[in-house]
Amino acid sequence: MAAVVADSSSDSIFGKENGVHPPKQLDAGALFVLKSKGPRWGKYVVGPLQFGICYGAVVAGSLLGGQSLKFIYLLHNPNGTMKLYQFISIFGVLILFLAQIPSFHSLRHINLVSLTLCLAFSACVTAGTIHVGYSKNAPTRDYSLNSSGVNRVFGGVNAVSIIATTYACGIIPEIQATIAPPVKGKMIKGLCVCYSVILVTYFSVAISGYWAFGNQAMGTVLSNFMGNGQPLLPTWFLLMTNIFILLQISAVTVVYLQPTNEVFEKWFADPKMDQFSYRNVVPRLISRSISVIIGTLIAAMLPFFGDIMAVLGAFGCIPLDFIFPMVVYNVTFKPSKRGLVFWGNTFIAVASTALAAVGAIASIRQIVVDAKAYRLFANM
Repeated sequence: MAAVVADSSSDSIFGKENGVHPPKQLDAGALFVLKSKGPRWGKYVVGPLQFGICYGAVVAGSLLGGQSLKFIYLLHNPNGTMKLYQFISIFGVLILFLAQIPSFHSLRHINLVSLTLCLAFSACVTAGTIHVGYSKNAPTRDYSLNSSGVNRVFGGVNAVSIIATTYACGIIPEIQATIAPPVKGKMIKGLCVCYSVILVTYFSVAISGYWAFGNQAMGTVLSNFMGNGQPLLPTWFLLMTNIFILLQISAVTVVYLQPTNEVFEKWFADPKMDQFSYRNVVPRLISRSISVIIGTLIAAMLPFFGDIMAVLGAFGCIPLDFIFPMVVYNVTFKPSKRGLVFWGNTFIAVASTALAAVGAIASIRQIVVDAKAYRLFANM
């Protein structure tokens, strides 16, 4: 999960902290609504989708952070008795402090560190999988599909939803690009960097991980580095990689939490007063703390990272990135119905709608299946 944020001249995702600018909480597709005489209902669709994706990313980040802490713990205490939900709670406490960073703009340095860490741990994981694949302790590789029939179909659709979520990391520069002009230049630069990082990190880890472990590759490939309770790589290497991951997840979770913070604070804060005034600090502290606590609780209760990613993709990322922009473009700019643009947008929107519908069913079905196999607060 990588987030790359383009810098901005403003101090908040909704404009200046001390100004009275109206909130602009729209995605790339909704820029057409924002900047032209497009349908006014657009913001009521895009806003909730963005909020759901960002908050879902906070839940997923809390879960991943807890898993990383647990991995570090088991490296030094193979017979340890601490449960996953305890590590998720510990990570939640860390996010509780980091969440108090006052504005979106103040995250730019943290996000640069996050980008560096993302590249670092992806390189470590790729090198580690290649080393394990060529070592004498290399696991037996089986590239066949475990499931069959309906399970295989739903599993494939779930995978598409997860990939859509992975590639939707561009939502952050898209959101921030709506803050202040020039919108197009900042957004394009941010997205180019974002997708370049995603391509490099996602494919390097996915390809090397599947090559080394076949169909036994787990949702978090670092879990495969432990064979029969024993590390397949030097402990110092696994510890270093996990620290990279833990720090990067912390940064990304805070970045994705910020847009949801702004949504709450536009209700409770006073934009005419200083952001560090008592009037604004107290509501910010309370609302952000409650937001983090709820996200951490959900992550601890439902520790199914892949399922969360699939739900985000089906209900949020696919509609927001592949359906809504196409519909809004056709409605706003009204391209000729005889032209390629109109029918290309229509085809993408219709096909993506069908994929989102099937993906929603598949993701909910998978959660139900996992819920039968695992109880709440499961120690996975």
